[in-house]
Amino acid sequence: MPLSTLPSPQGVAIRGSGVAASCCAHLLADAGFAVSRLEGGAPRVPAILIGEGTQALLCDLYGRPDLFDGMFPIERRIVAWGADRPVELPHRAVVVRGDVWLPGLGGAQDSGLPAAAGEWVVYASRPLPANAGEHAFGSRMASATAVGFEPNRESACWIESLDDGWLFLLPDSSTTGWLLAVGASRDRLLERSHLIAGVVRATGAEGGTFAAHPRIADPLCARGWLACGAAAMAFDPISGDGAGAAVREAILAAAVIRAIHQGGDVTRLLAHYRARLIAGLLRHLEMCRTFYASANCGPWWAGEIAALDEGISWCGEALRAAGPFRYRLHGLELQAIE
Repeated sequence: MPLSTLPSPQGVAIRGSGVAASCCAHLLADAGFAVSRLEGGAPRVPAILIGEGTQALLCDLYGRPDLFDGMFPIERRIVAWGADRPVELPHRAVVVRGDVWLPGLGGAQDSGLPAAAGEWVVYASRPLPANAGEHAFGSRMASATAVGFEPNRESACWIESLDDGWLFLLPDSSTTGWLLAVGASRDRLLERSHLIAGVVRATGAEGGTFAAHPRIADPLCARGWLACGAAAMAFDPISGDGAGAAVREAILAAAVIRAIHQGGDVTRLLAHYRARLIAGLLRHLEMCRTFYASANCGPWWAGEIAALDEGISWCGEALRAAGPFRYRLHGLELQAIE
C-alpha cells in the first residue's frame, strides 16, 4: 500500500502504546512524518482475541506475514446464549497477550521530536484535551480473572449469558486462560452457570472492574489533535472487534493528517473523521443490541438494551446532521468524493 510522502518532515506526537497508537505511528513515519511517542495507559484487558480479517490487515500494514506466528489459536467457540442449548461454531482467531505482544507491535521509533513541537497530537490513550467529554451508552462493568482448566480444550473459547450478565472464557494456553465477567460479579455469574462453570477448574482473585459499555469521546477531534482507538471509542467486548476497530481508526487518522498536510480542507477532513467514527459506533451498537435482545430476559438486559437504543438514536442524529460522507479511502489515502 504505497503512501505519498512529505517533502520535509512534519511533527506528530502520539500518546499511547496499544494497537491504534502503534499503527498510526507506523503509517505516519512511512509517510515522512517525524513521530514522537508519548507515554499512555496500559491495555485494560490482559488478552485480546484477533480474528482472521484483522490479522490479515495488520500483516499487510507491517509487511510481516509472520506477525502472528506462535500465537495461541482459537478454532471454535461454544455458545450458550439465551434459552438456546449450547452450540459449537467454527471460529478462526488467535489470542494475543496484551503485555507481551502489543508493546512489541512496532511502528515508528521515537524521532526525538519534543511533544510541544508536534503539529498534531494523536490521542490513542487518555487523558484527552480538557474540553473533551464522553457519551456513554450503558452502565455494565466487567472483571477479568486468570483461570485454569483441564487440558485438551485448547482450540475453543466459551461464552454464556445469564440473567444479569454474561461470561466469556478465553484460553491463552492449553490449560490456562482468562475469564471475563460482564454485569454481575464473577462469583455470582459462576454460581448459576451451566456451561463455563463446568470448564473452569481454578480461579485466581477477581481483578478490578472496568467499564464494558460502549462510549465515545466528544469532540473526537479539533485543529491540532485527533482521538483514536480506545481514547476515541470503547466497544462492548462481546463484539470481539476492538482490535480491528483500533486498526481501522488508525488508518483513517493517519490518512486525515496526511491529507491536511497535503493542503486538504481541515474542517471538512475533521468532520469526515468524526462522521466515520460515529458510523462505526452505530454499527457496533446495532450489533450489540441484536445480541442483547436475544439473551436472557430480565431487568438487567432491558436496562442495557434501553441504553443501546439511546446510543443508536444519538448516532443517527449526529450522522444526519453531518450529511453525506465527502471522502473515501483508496488504499491508505483519502480521496474527495465529487
